[in-house]
Amino acid sequence: MLEAMTFDADINARATLETAAGVAALTLNSPASRNALSLGMIDALSGRLDAIAGRNDIRVVVLQAEGPAFCAGHDLKELTAHRNDLDRGCAFFDEAMRACSALMQKIVELPQPVIAAVDEMATAAGCQLVASCDLAVAGPRARFCTPGVDIGLFCSTPAVAVSRSVAPKHAMEMLLTGVPIGAEEALRIGLVNRISADGARTGALALAALIAGKSPQAIRIGKKAFYEQREKPLAEAYALASAAMVENMLAEDAKEGIAAFLEKRVPAWAEK
Repeated sequence: MLEAMTFDADINARATLETAAGVAALTLNSPASRNALSLGMIDALSGRLDAIAGRNDIRVVVLQAEGPAFCAGHDLKELTAHRNDLDRGCAFFDEAMRACSALMQKIVELPQPVIAAVDEMATAAGCQLVASCDLAVAGPRARFCTPGVDIGLFCSTPAVAVSRSVAPKHAMEMLLTGVPIGAEEALRIGLVNRISADGARTGALALAALIAGKSPQAIRIGKKAFYEQREKPLAEAYALASAAMVENMLAEDAKEGIAAFLEKRVPAWAEK
């Protein structure tokens, strides 16, 4: 174990980080608030991701949670408290949505892959958090929903991530009905990659260990190119991907990996 740190900005903003063997376990640790994304929690997670981004010893991140929920989404009590502001909460609502959206983009832009480990309920922006991760592993009890319509608030920002993870009609059914789906349905529609009978954490850590053994140079280049090409027209996507392949071919890990393959030996990556 290399490190264990806890952020205690307030009772609703606890996030714990532990790292070992190239894998960082980042834990939402505010069970009393069902790990709601208060501004404090968003700031804590953003700060931790900034620190992780610059660490070569961390190759994969597992995002997990303590308590009865993976994440309950935005902190509705915090949002409601600002309805008494002179602007009826407009400035705070705007700040909260912008901060949450920036957090989701930070996960996508992180050089390391991020795996969500979901053992319980992921609701609204919590479901958005799962969909924003590169991979997701569910436990048998995991459930996912975007229930904003039940309280008169369509989950428009969660829709951005969810609609990029599942087919449009599956996304719209979740958004229009607010009905929770279980782990099996989440797997069927592509919201999660796999279900771990031993629990999401166990499955996610095993998947992370597998990825951590690959070339970190190749993964950094490949993850960035994957998200950049995805939204582009076909010709532009191929041009971008081709440039990424050239960059990757010139990296030391590609030289070493190809040589190891041809020489039938285990590669020794440049970054340990």
